[in-house]
Amino acid sequence: MDEQGARLHAVARLLIMATTSTQAEPARSGLSPRQRRRISLSIQYVVFVVVCLAVALLADWPKIAQNFFNGKVAAGMFPELFTVALKNTLIFTISGYAIGFVLGLVLALMRLSSVTPYRVVALVYIEIFRGLPALIIFLLLGFGLPIAFPGFKLPGDVYGTVALALGLVAAAYMAESFRAGIQAVPKGQMEAARSLGMKPGRAMLSIILPQAIRIVIPPLTNELILLFKDSSLVFTLGVTAATTELTKFGSDTTIDQANSTPLIVAGATYLLITIPLGIVVRRLEARQGRKR
Repeated sequence: MDEQGARLHAVARLLIMATTSTQAEPARSGLSPRQRRRISLSIQYVVFVVVCLAVALLADWPKIAQNFFNGKVAAGMFPELFTVALKNTLIFTISGYAIGFVLGLVLALMRLSSVTPYRVVALVYIEIFRGLPALIIFLLLGFGLPIAFPGFKLPGDVYGTVALALGLVAAAYMAESFRAGIQAVPKGQMEAARSLGMKPGRAMLSIILPQAIRIVIPPLTNELILLFKDSSLVFTLGVTAATTELTKFGSDTTIDQANSTPLIVAGATYLLITIPLGIVVRRLEARQGRKR
C-alpha cells in the first residue's frame, strides 16, 4: 500500500470510529437538556478533530511550504512591500475616509433637515451609492469622467481618483451612521441648548454632533476597515509601479515569481492593520455597552 493509500485508510478508520462513537451514545429518553447539550458538543468536537486530522494527513506539506510559504520569495518583496504598496494603500484609505467623513456628515444633516429638497437629495444619494458596487464607481470615475469632461483631471491623478471613489462610497454608509448617532442623542439636549439662547446650528455643532460622533465611533471604524480592503480596486485604473497597492503588488509578484507566497504575504500585511482595528472596534462596543 502506497503512502497516499495509507493516509486514506487512516482517515477512513477515524471516520468509522467517530461514527461508531456517535451511534454508541445511549438513547436514553430521560436525559436533561444539559446532558443532551454535552453529548451534542462532544460529537461536534469529535467531528472537528477528525476533519483536522484528515486535512493534516492528506495535505502535501512540503509542496504547500514551497508554493505558499517560500522564504526566499517573501524576502524579495521587501522593502517595496512597505515603502510602496502599504504606503499607497494607507494613502488611498485615509484620503478616501476623510472625504467620506465630511461628505457623510453633510448628507446626514441634509437627511434630517426640515427642508424637503435637502432630504430628497440626501436620500437619493445614499440609496444610489449604497446600492452600486464600489467597482462601478471606480470605473465611472476612471473612464467615464474623462469622457464627460475632456481634459479635466482630478488633483493627484490616480490618488485623487481613488480618494474620490472611496469617499463617495463611504459617505453613503457614514451618512446613515451619523444619522443614527444624531437621533440617538436625547432630544432634551437640543431643547436645553435652545433654552440657553443657542441657535439650532450652533447647538448642533457644539452639543449634538460631539455626542453623536462618540456614539458612532465603532461603525465608523468598521467603515475604515472596509475602505482599507476596497482600496484594492485601484487596479481597475491601471496603476503604475509607483502607485501600486498591496493586492496588485502581491498579484504582480506572484506572476513574476510563479509562486503564491506573495499573495500570502500581502494578505498577512492586510491583517496587520485590520485585526488591531477589529480589536479596537470590539472594545469600543463593549465600553458603550457597559455605559448603557
